[in-house]
Amino acid sequence: MPTVKIRKQKGAAIITLPAEVLKTLGVDVGQSLDIEVINGALIARPAGQPTRRRYSLSELLEGITPAVGREMAKASAEWNSSGTG
Repeated sequence: MPTVKIRKQKGAAIITLPAEVLKTLGVDVGQSLDIEVINGALIARPAGQPTRRRYSLSELLEGITPAVGREMAKASAEWNSSGTG
């Protein structure tokens, strides 16, 4: 992950985004980004794109019974032993 420095330009704090970050985001110079801070992290996404819902661990595990867990473990073991992973 690249590290960038915050610098001051007139009254604004500026960071420079490396080309690889722009490529990963699928944006170019002149386009807008929506930014927000979540749990102390700066999140930037191309403006106008819908945000993805974040799920808690309890929501992700909701409905997973011991029987379902055993089936998932069995399927995972079969997949791993098939040599396709």
